[in-house]
Amino acid sequence: MSLCLASSGVVKALALAGFTLAWTHSVEKTGWQEDWRVTADGLQLVEARVKGSGAGMEPPPEARLVDGWYQWSVEREPLSRIVLANSGAAGEWRICNDGRCRTISEIFGHEIGAATITMSACDE
Repeated sequence: MSLCLASSGVVKALALAGFTLAWTHSVEKTGWQEDWRVTADGLQLVEARVKGSGAGMEPPPEARLVDGWYQWSVEREPLSRIVLANSGAAGEWRICNDGRCRTISEIFGHEIGAATITMSACDE
């Protein structure tokens, strides 16, 4: 399985079994990260982290503070796809794997701007 990213008719496949989706909250300007697994059933959210709270991003009661991040495990069914929008107010979405993060624009090789991005599990 791979992670497929689609935007404006272009699809990029990334051969990875897991990744971190990272971004900066557009109002609070603080970091948010989610760890995902790519499975045959879809994209499985495993853990989430936020570097603060406020503006609708309060961590749940079970979150624990670790190295300045509130983090918690997530148990829910895999999603067939995730649609990301970019307001341009806080930078781009980043895909991180093996200690390296790339913006969506870097992955596509050109500026994505405000275009939506659809993520899904796919066969290479």
